[in-house]
Amino acid sequence: MLKSAEAGDVWHGLPAEAAETLRQDSAVPIAEMIEAIQADVAEYARPLDAGYTSTLSRAVRQAVGTFIDRVANPDASLDPIVAEFRSIGATEAREGRSLEPLQAAMRLGARVAWRRLCAVAGQQGLDIEVLGRIGEAIFVYLDELAAASAGGYMDARAEFAGERERRRRRLLDLILADPPASADAVADMAKAAGWPLPRRVTLVALAERPSGDAAPAPALPAEVLIDWSRREPCLLIPDPGGPGRPGYIDHALLGWAAAMGPAVPLDRANLSLRWARATLALTTRGVIDGFGRVVRSGDHLSTLLIFSDEELIDALRSSRLAPLDRLRPAQQDRLAETLLTWLQHGCNANEVAQRVHIHPQTVRYRLRQVDELFGDQLRDPDRRFELEIALRARQMLKNKNL
Repeated sequence: MLKSAEAGDVWHGLPAEAAETLRQDSAVPIAEMIEAIQADVAEYARPLDAGYTSTLSRAVRQAVGTFIDRVANPDASLDPIVAEFRSIGATEAREGRSLEPLQAAMRLGARVAWRRLCAVAGQQGLDIEVLGRIGEAIFVYLDELAAASAGGYMDARAEFAGERERRRRRLLDLILADPPASADAVADMAKAAGWPLPRRVTLVALAERPSGDAAPAPALPAEVLIDWSRREPCLLIPDPGGPGRPGYIDHALLGWAAAMGPAVPLDRANLSLRWARATLALTTRGVIDGFGRVVRSGDHLSTLLIFSDEELIDALRSSRLAPLDRLRPAQQDRLAETLLTWLQHGCNANEVAQRVHIHPQTVRYRLRQVDELFGDQLRDPDRRFELEIALRARQMLKNKNL
């Protein structure tokens, strides 16, 4: 595109009388331009749509008329035709088309006008120099209209994207509402947001980014619902079992503290989010390994169960592991490790020895100490089960220095 000063020179270099010559012959090229556009640009070939044909005809007539007015008066305002083509560009965006058909139609119209002008130049008394200047003005004008339509197109796309984003945030709010929103309300909002209702979903809880963190948001497919404005950001993945879904989520969230809940029906999305947030909380504390990648709650069900009520698990630890309190801390750790391994591996001393890397005789010595401390608890299946839970919780907390 020419700079504004250069464009102005093009218009001021035209003889004003050329405008009348162009005006007298304008009806023919206008008709030829409309016919050529409808014949060669598929998106504009709507012979049965009288309203659309009328709109196209009006736009071509206004464009040609404004061009001729500008030749007659180089200082004439282009604001009305610029506004018209911004509106045309915006309409293309709202109807879901690319800008290429419109630009192709504009280029084709300019070529048709130029060919017609060259064909009648001699009859109209236009010498080669004036003809060249008019041709240059045509393509400067074309650039101005193309820029106007592109501006309207981009503004409409941005407005549409913003509105769609607002609707999708509202949709996520409805899906996660407590108490749940009606299925009809969710379906209506999903339709308005252009989001096909999935059969199953999974929720991913994300740690809030630190204030001022410039790290870009992860690149996620359009069908994933996400709201970064939430105090506790989360994203909803539709049909998580689909081809490639787990892989792209892992890749997109690499480096983030994130936890994924189970796949559930859409109306139970809150359950998936609750599990995801519980998993993320334990990951953030270090109870579950995996900070900086997506941790799946389904891989840590026993840990989630143990820590679902920490007051209860503290009470269980205090009650069932009280016999250890009479020992020194180092002795407590050794016997707790030995007892947990023994319970986990079928009460087999040799297996324990291999697992904790000590001699079987040492294991037997420790187990005698354990028997002295816990006695009948070791022979009661229910108490052994509670002991294992308490020892698992102790080990996880001890390992993470919690």
